[in-house]
Order: sequence, then C-alpha cells, then structure tokens
Amino acid sequence: MSKKDVDDYLTEGMYGTRLPKDNERKQFLGTLRERIVLVLTKGQVMSNKGLEALEQAMKDNPKSKLIINGHVSYRFQKEEKALANKYNIEHSTITNEEQSDTDIGAVLTYDYAIDKEQIFIQEEPNQEELKHDASPPILSKIKNWFK
Repeated sequence: MSKKDVDDYLTEGMYGTRLPKDNERKQFLGTLRERIVLVLTKGQVMSNKGLEALEQAMKDNPKSKLIINGHVSYRFQKEEKALANKYNIEHSTITNEEQSDTDIGAVLTYDYAIDKEQIFIQEEPNQEELKHDASPPILSKIKNWFK
C-alpha cells in the first residue's frame, strides 16, 4: 500500500474517509446490496405497489430496519412507515444529495451481510398492458386491409 500524500489527507479531511463500494452505497441509500432483504423503487413507494411484499418481509425479518429515500414526498412514505411501526421495525429517512439520482425508494436491510439473491419485487403487468401486448402488430393490421 502506498503512503498517503498531502492531497489524500486534504481530501479525507474535506469529504471524509472513502468507504468501500461507495457507488453501491449511493444507489442503495447508504447500505450494501449484500445486506438487503427487499428493495422498493420510487415508483413502487409512490403507488403503494409492493406493500404486501414489504409487510411479509417485515414479518419474516423482525430485526431488520427500513431506510426510506427522503427525496420521495412524505405523503407517499406514510404507508411504509406505518408498516414499520406496526412490526416494531426501526426506520429512517435519508435525504442526501448523493442519493438524489437513485431510483430506489425504500430498502429493508440488516447491519450485516445476508446475501439474498432476489431483492427486487417482480411486478406483474396490469390488464391494460396485457391487452396492448396481445394486439397484433401494425403491419398485420395493414395486411388485413388489403385481403
């Protein structure tokens, strides 16, 4: 390991000690992926999709904690906070400018690694999307006009 020079000390003094996997911490609201039980995107938090999965995860992991992105409006955070209170799960809101560019809305996590494979909720398409996908392509419609 190389010796620190003056620039390293100045940078550390101004910005703090560099943490390993800093980009991962910015994406997942200050925690590491290996510690996460469940992740909700901002869209899932704002539309209350994933509340059932979050509730089940809280039941299964009573010693976890919930981290909520502070860049999501408070009115959208109420349901998640109410669930955390219901199951006595510690929760906090992170409002950090470094986390403003992430799409993550809430994270249920531990302070240690659990290495869970699937942390994102798989959303089922709604009926409108299914109808849209089932419609024939535009070229097929045009061909039918000329038959």
